[in-house]
Amino acid sequence: MKRKGIIIVVSGFSGAGKGTIMKALTAKYDDYALSISATTRDPRPGEENGREYFFVSNEEFEKLIKENGLIEHAGYVNHYYGTPRKFVEDKLSQGIDVILEIEIQGALQIKEQYQDAVLLFVMPPSAAELRNRLKGRGTETDEVIAQRLQRARDEAVGIENYDYIVINDNLDRAVEQVHEIIQSAHMAPSRNQEFINTIRNELNEL
Repeated sequence: MKRKGIIIVVSGFSGAGKGTIMKALTAKYDDYALSISATTRDPRPGEENGREYFFVSNEEFEKLIKENGLIEHAGYVNHYYGTPRKFVEDKLSQGIDVILEIEIQGALQIKEQYQDAVLLFVMPPSAAELRNRLKGRGTETDEVIAQRLQRARDEAVGIENYDYIVINDNLDRAVEQVHEIIQSAHMAPSRNQEFINTIRNELNEL
């Protein structure tokens, strides 16, 4: 039975550690491809074009939107972010699970197009810990940190739209939880209809 790839959408408040979890997950397991988003924001120190993000201009991004080259896109803290369509659909057809690290607005766009997608929301153990992690980055001004905390308040309203939450208190445990959720999703009857039908036919022939 050929296994089909699943889209896994991972969201979470800025600073909750979703990117760290995804990097650790893809380093530990070969089952996953991490989708690289396009963004109009500037690279942070240590980031490379084509590795963390495709860093593009506003004009390039708007061209992708017009050509239906993105499966979702959204504005976030004065910048565009979006998911290139071709990469995702190529991997799914190869039976590879594709992880999309995007925010709530984009996640709901994905669910509309791919109803089989699994939506995970990464949460910190507390709001105070979230603020500490944002400050600990040392890359953002107090104004941007305040914007990100306000954004978290807004996003907290939409968490119920997700299939699962993962609390990132311990990195290794969070990575294993995400892996187990995805492997369990593969065993859902809705993703194994062909196998179920085969067994039914075989039973009828006995």
